[in-house]
Amino acid sequence: MNNFQYYNPVRIVFGEGQIKQLADLVPAKARVLITYGGGSAKRTGTLDEVKTALDNGGERQIFEFGGIEPNPEFTTLLKAADMVNEQNIDFILAVGGGSVIDGSKFVALVSHLKEEDGTVSRDQAWDALTSYTRDIDSAVDLGAVLTIPATGSEMNSGGVINYSERQAKLPFGNPLVYPKFSILDPTKTLTLPERQVMNGVADAFVHVMEQYLTYPVNAKVQDAFAESLLKILISEGLAVKEDPENLEIRKNIMWTATMALNGLIGTGVPQDWTTHMIGHELTSLHSIDHARTLTIVLPSVMRELKDSKKDKLLQYARNVWNITNDDKQLSEDDIIEKAITLTEEFFRTLDLPVNFADVELDESAIDPIVSQLKEHGMVALGEHKANDLDVSRRILQRAATA
Repeated sequence: MNNFQYYNPVRIVFGEGQIKQLADLVPAKARVLITYGGGSAKRTGTLDEVKTALDNGGERQIFEFGGIEPNPEFTTLLKAADMVNEQNIDFILAVGGGSVIDGSKFVALVSHLKEEDGTVSRDQAWDALTSYTRDIDSAVDLGAVLTIPATGSEMNSGGVINYSERQAKLPFGNPLVYPKFSILDPTKTLTLPERQVMNGVADAFVHVMEQYLTYPVNAKVQDAFAESLLKILISEGLAVKEDPENLEIRKNIMWTATMALNGLIGTGVPQDWTTHMIGHELTSLHSIDHARTLTIVLPSVMRELKDSKKDKLLQYARNVWNITNDDKQLSEDDIIEKAITLTEEFFRTLDLPVNFADVELDESAIDPIVSQLKEHGMVALGEHKANDLDVSRRILQRAATA
């Protein structure tokens, strides 16, 4: 196991009816900007529930900013940042899924990067994003009310922002934007379309895989925890498709998705975010749902990099899919391929794509994706920093010809 420091200050408030806790969690005299997405928070009554809780027992002033996209847009977020300054906002409350929380983190970080006229500087904000926001030293406080379990953004300090004008989708992170708290009410997931629920299961699954499927470092806690999360996502992902009204299933999916990317299973172990980085370009160029890009890319990553990931692939096959070779009838390559095939079958059962053909793409999509990877500096990916553009091209070719 490698050396590590682990820090996570997020207060989690989990369970039915916990939105009422906002009255105690948000400062009593705060000027609060509620951020949300495309209107489902309004339609389902969650926004009214949030505002009612904030009106209880305080002198808070409440403002709203809606319309944050499923892939939060840079230009939209700058409008929200301008609102932060115009209204002297001192607390941001993100109500939604990972995209709303990611976008709100970015707003919290860049709102002080102002031009002489008081508006947020587009150039400074872009420079901050391309430098991972690591140099920013102040941010507006924020909290979250999670409605879509998937990304883990409710319990980490990172995010991903889309900038369509530049055909860019880039990650960022800064410890200043750990949420002060996150409320996880699993009943809020019951109104989600099935597609969003399945996307969330897939996103969490791949988050775990990218912190697990590298090479062994004798990190027994992290490995066992990761394998347990994967098995839960498989069982509960299949279960929620068959029984979507079962709240107990929803509870386990929500908490598992949070644990998948709160930093814990990634401590002291090598990580490989190749699938995500390639997936970001698929979203940027073709507007494919983020999670669905991951299920397209992951099987090809597993096949292309099976030699360098051999030990962990065999462990994954044994401990997650219970593939045994007691009778010695299977070669190691057979075991690995069986595990990858079972992974693909799991995704397909959730109506998720596993190759280019499933989203009506072909080999002509490869060159633009590789060009974007080069443009964004994604030229040394993976746990060994060995996944150059040639490796990424081979991964994409596998996805295109599968």
